[in-house]
Amino acid sequence: MKRIIEVCANSAQSCVEAEAGGAYRVELCAAIPEGGTTPSYGEIRMAQALTSNLKIHVIIRPRGGDFLYSPAEVETMLYDIQLAKELGVDGVVVGCLTAEGEIDQPLLRRLVEAAKPLSVTFHRAFDVCRDPYTALKQIIAAGCDRILTSGQQPDAVKGIPLIAELVKQAGDRIIIMPGCGVREDNIAVIEAATGAREFHTSARSVVYSRMVYRNEQVPMGSSAVTSEFERVETDRDKVRRFVYGQ
Repeated sequence: MKRIIEVCANSAQSCVEAEAGGAYRVELCAAIPEGGTTPSYGEIRMAQALTSNLKIHVIIRPRGGDFLYSPAEVETMLYDIQLAKELGVDGVVVGCLTAEGEIDQPLLRRLVEAAKPLSVTFHRAFDVCRDPYTALKQIIAAGCDRILTSGQQPDAVKGIPLIAELVKQAGDRIIIMPGCGVREDNIAVIEAATGAREFHTSARSVVYSRMVYRNEQVPMGSSAVTSEFERVETDRDKVRRFVYGQ
């Protein structure tokens, strides 16, 4: 049976690869090493131009770090939601917490209202909230369509017990989507153990630079993570194996 796969896409080209592999949807992000931030206008436009049937959800996150936002950051998020709607994307991905680690309910309702009629996913801010069961009820009440979660663990395999309980408690009210560390060799285990129907994965491979001349003594900021002369990009073959289990 074909799985519903959402790919965490870091570029328009990754969206092309995701669609070619059979993914149903992407979460389009910039700054993946920071956990994902809002992509640019141009990236969103190109992702739309280069794909045809792919659902494109855009993360609305003004910076890396925690999920406690200043008034200026809140306004930035609202502007980005407005832009996403004007561009005609299919959904947005949001998340916000109070200083005490609770769901910021007034802000979440404001973001969901601003996003209507787009689909809304609550992202892995859920995984660092104080009480996942209370948060589940609050996110449902706010009108979100799904929660992306690793079960409040470093990866979704370790989070299987909580994810399974969330799927059970959520019922048909909201989709619980396991993500983080979902791999080709463990997705079947996560699927069977949790009852989840949608899955979030990066499905990326390393892409090497075509540069011939290389001055490797001057880093541009990413050298702590990888070489300046390699990057990661969604791999259609990996996506296909996630979708069809082969």
